[in-house]
Amino acid sequence: MYAIVEIAGQQFKVEAGRKIFVNRLKGDKGDAVEFTKVLLTDAEGTVKIGAPYVEGVVVKATIVDHLRADKVKVFKKTRRKGYQKLNGHRQCLTQILINEIA
Repeated sequence: MYAIVEIAGQQFKVEAGRKIFVNRLKGDKGDAVEFTKVLLTDAEGTVKIGAPYVEGVVVKATIVDHLRADKVKVFKKTRRKGYQKLNGHRQCLTQILINEIA
């Protein structure tokens, strides 16, 4: 069984027992979180599509860790003008473990 869930403004395909990285969530390590914005569920070939969300379905998860992603370097340059600019960015992430889709 899997579900398509909206978490922190992005859509993720989740299954029970899987770990995923999402944008930073409020809460401490070990806290339980629930996501009610379920867009689609598939239980052994039976597909339910929400309009916009499937009613009565909740995805329960646990916060595993808060961390930061690898650094992304953004380099801008204009040829023959002497313009160069280098910026870096590290995204704040939360790793969650999907416990069940109920």
